[in-house]
Amino acid sequence: RYSLFYNRLKNIEENEGGLDKFSKSYKTFGVNQFVDGGIYCKEWAPGAEAVFLAGDFNGWNPFSHPYKKMEYGKWELFIPPGQDGCAPVPHGSKLKVVIRAQNGELLYRISPWARYVVRDEDKVNYDWVHWNPPQSYIHKHPSPKRLKSLRIYESHVGIASPEGKVASYKNFTYNVLPRIKDLGYNCVQLMAIMEHAYYASFGYQVTSFFAASSRYGTPDDLKEMIDVAHSMGITVLLDVVHSHASKNSEDGLNKFDGTDSCFFHSGHKGNHQLWDSRLFDYANWEVLRFLLSNLRMWIEDYRFDGFRFDGVTSMLYHHHGIGTGFSGDYNEYFGLHVDEDALCYLMLANHMINFLHPECITIAEDVSGMPALCRPVAEGGGGFDYRLAMAIPDKWIQIIKELKDEDWNMGNIVHTLTNRRYEEKYIAYAESHDQALVGDKTLAFRLMDAEMYTNMSVLSPLTPVIDRGIQLHKMIRLITHALGGESYLNFMGNEFGHPEWLDFPRKGNNESYHYARRQFNLTEDHLLRYRFLNAFDRDMNKWEEKFGWLASPPGYVSEKHESNKVIAFERAGLLFVFNFHPYQSYVDYRVVVWNSSLTMLCKYKILLDSDAAEYGGHERLDHSTEYFSEEYPHNYRPNSLMV
Repeated sequence: RYSLFYNRLKNIEENEGGLDKFSKSYKTFGVNQFVDGGIYCKEWAPGAEAVFLAGDFNGWNPFSHPYKKMEYGKWELFIPPGQDGCAPVPHGSKLKVVIRAQNGELLYRISPWARYVVRDEDKVNYDWVHWNPPQSYIHKHPSPKRLKSLRIYESHVGIASPEGKVASYKNFTYNVLPRIKDLGYNCVQLMAIMEHAYYASFGYQVTSFFAASSRYGTPDDLKEMIDVAHSMGITVLLDVVHSHASKNSEDGLNKFDGTDSCFFHSGHKGNHQLWDSRLFDYANWEVLRFLLSNLRMWIEDYRFDGFRFDGVTSMLYHHHGIGTGFSGDYNEYFGLHVDEDALCYLMLANHMINFLHPECITIAEDVSGMPALCRPVAEGGGGFDYRLAMAIPDKWIQIIKELKDEDWNMGNIVHTLTNRRYEEKYIAYAESHDQALVGDKTLAFRLMDAEMYTNMSVLSPLTPVIDRGIQLHKMIRLITHALGGESYLNFMGNEFGHPEWLDFPRKGNNESYHYARRQFNLTEDHLLRYRFLNAFDRDMNKWEEKFGWLASPPGYVSEKHESNKVIAFERAGLLFVFNFHPYQSYVDYRVVVWNSSLTMLCKYKILLDSDAAEYGGHERLDHSTEYFSEEYPHNYRPNSLMV
């Protein structure tokens, strides 16, 4: 793998003037305006017989501005400035690349490199709009320094409002970012930013890779949003989709030059049977140029601080993970079923990002557990900084769905939370964004279900269902946060147990936006119990910020007691004790304290208590109590204390 990567990198150095120049192609491809007012256009369309540029600027004459054919399927066009020195293609004017296909048909296409596309309300397809404002947004604040502890708030701009509508970048900037900051998250991961024609795809059917979605506002609105986040010390990551592309051809990348092999594998190999989308040919030189330039554009133009790569498992294997289970056997990760070209692309992408922007972060969404995916490229690894601990949310759902409380297996919970590859960083999360979608249920909804509609008021009695749900919601999130990885992620709204599912407008719901929203207002109503969960999530993050357990070595688990349903562990000098028993409390319960950095006996006090009144608990513990460790052997360790 490293040899393949090295040879590709060497070819880029020898034939393209280096990775820096190769990945800067976003400045020359598409339609770009020169300082003197002229327009330079460049496209890659190897299957085209001829290429033209048409638009408002030439009265939509499809033949007046032909491209010149160059080597390797490239086409170029230069349009000189007007006599008055003005740009021949004004800002805001509509454009199309006109392709004469091999069968003679004229195809009107959006450039793969288009920076801004919009859809009029009375139209189905998107239009390409030339974006070159007289004065672009100028970033005022530097990017935050690389974080040691990542606390990620996964967000979707369009649903980030209690109102049933598509919310805007402006709304997120001034209403949501302050909330994220207050909750103690230091990183926001943005979904559905790359333009996608189908809103209900959650942003995962990308049609224009270089365009920020116009349904939320303009490119400058997004730049301002990122700049304001940086002013708050918040790192901003982009959920990037390079694993596949929408099948749309009128306003997408598919069949750009009239063939099915432009950017993608031809035939069956180029189609994802489950996602109904196109699959990139990662061995193709121009595909590498396109994708690497895409990453660099998002970093340098918009100031994103890194990426969460979606669908990495699909990229890594020719079977795309379909109908395949992964047990950890190394034969599953090495062999002809591995797509070495895709893996090489990921290595190139991470190498480029680390070389040009070492402060940036990359995250892999891989369910297979590919070894060394988060080790440096120089070691033959994939080069990612983090990988998602995807087994953890699956485990919580399985436990809640299938087991009675008294049958919860403490050892199995601990194993799932700690089962990760040595010296590869994992992002722990208690539930995924997919669980919020209609047809599935969030943790809060599975725990409390219909009673969330009737018994979340403090004026109504605290029923056993709501009491159990609130307490387990807090405990599950804290143990995942503290033991599950080297970073933590939460999907917007789940921190306070959002009561409804997420359903984007579609024919099946009469194009309704009623469920395509997040009801943040519920946490501001002091008569509702959602504020308890919100406060616990905030304080959990604040204590992590102070003690940094995510950046500390993995926790030392001293107890996983099956009959008592108790889990105890230490991390970052803190002692965590969880009682998952459905009805049994304990007095004078002995637990190990073993802090390798301390040689003396210590005094302990309660920092965070899920049973505190401000978190909707029963206030059964006295927080003024001091707990002293003693030389009393317990669970094969010399020191312990009573709680």
